[in-house]
Amino acid sequence: MTDRPAYVLLEDGTWYAGTAPRSLPPTFGEVVFTTGLSGYQETFTDPSFLGQIVVMTAPMIGNYGTNRQDMESGRPQISGVVVRELSRQPSNWRSEQSLDGWLADSHVPLIENVDTRRLTRHIRERGAMRGVIAEGREPSPEITLQLMASPSMNGLDLATRASVTKPWDDGEANQGPLVVAYDYGMKRNIVRMLAASGCRVHVVPAGTAAAEVRGLNPDGLFLSNGPGDPAAVDYSFPIIKELTGAGIPTFGICLGHQLLGLAYGGRTVKLPYGHRGGNHPVKDLVTGRVLITSQNHGFAVDGKESGVPGADELEVTHLNLNDGTVEGVRHKRLPVFAVQYHPEASPGPHDAYPHFAEFLALIGASAPSNGPTP
Repeated sequence: MTDRPAYVLLEDGTWYAGTAPRSLPPTFGEVVFTTGLSGYQETFTDPSFLGQIVVMTAPMIGNYGTNRQDMESGRPQISGVVVRELSRQPSNWRSEQSLDGWLADSHVPLIENVDTRRLTRHIRERGAMRGVIAEGREPSPEITLQLMASPSMNGLDLATRASVTKPWDDGEANQGPLVVAYDYGMKRNIVRMLAASGCRVHVVPAGTAAAEVRGLNPDGLFLSNGPGDPAAVDYSFPIIKELTGAGIPTFGICLGHQLLGLAYGGRTVKLPYGHRGGNHPVKDLVTGRVLITSQNHGFAVDGKESGVPGADELEVTHLNLNDGTVEGVRHKRLPVFAVQYHPEASPGPHDAYPHFAEFLALIGASAPSNGPTP
């Protein structure tokens, strides 16, 4: 325990008292919650959480520590962490460092002893909003003014910040189909799964020109997950439209799903509090099967089972059973599909793993008879 008072202040004026295990500079971001019981290290290193203060709904966090293997990027991406109880003595054979020690090394602030149940209920009722975590017994007028001047997630292009700055490769050289993956904030497990499926993966920055990608003569195209407002990543729309229109088999996940919808004339909407966690039910409209999925997003493609308004070339393939939002689309003529959830999980259930095989099947079906096969 610590006697260092701290708090979480939301932009609607609501605040929640807590304590800080170490010195805490005021830190701003969109306050969101995730329902995962475990997988906190993968969550905190997921670039899709860039610019967000994450509230963990599970009552104790950190009990199995952290390690170098469970990273979805090179460092924690979140702005801050809010928990009910922090485990200071992790117990797990894979543990290399405590959660707070690991966060401290990256200068990521953490607040504990917060009534996270009450805070989560407030976000569910009022929606995700800007917030600040800071030291002190109560918010000051100065902190409130700084919070109201901080940027909103609406209209914010974070994909450019989250993307790699230069291309890199994974998979066996000169073996298997070549997949060019646009990195808008991509999780490492996506690349691992593509490589494990037999693909050569060439990762490129978010703004890479379509002509450059076509010059690589790829067998497949991948559009990754990432943070921020998809409508602000408008430079990607003509690139995606050109490459998919050329008949390159394409698979998108999360932000990649949203960008595909926007590229073909749809629009995106900000959800009240988003979908974050590993227990979201999604219905496959073709088979009727229900998948339990891992999700992390605050925006969604606007549409319903009958279709996506403005995007007549796309059909809806999956729906969220909690709120009816669009969870999957595919092109009516081209070998192109995308899903809102995370088939690669990490953390989360594996129900949607077969989407990677679906992508490989599209690549195989589109390859020339003497070309590479998955």
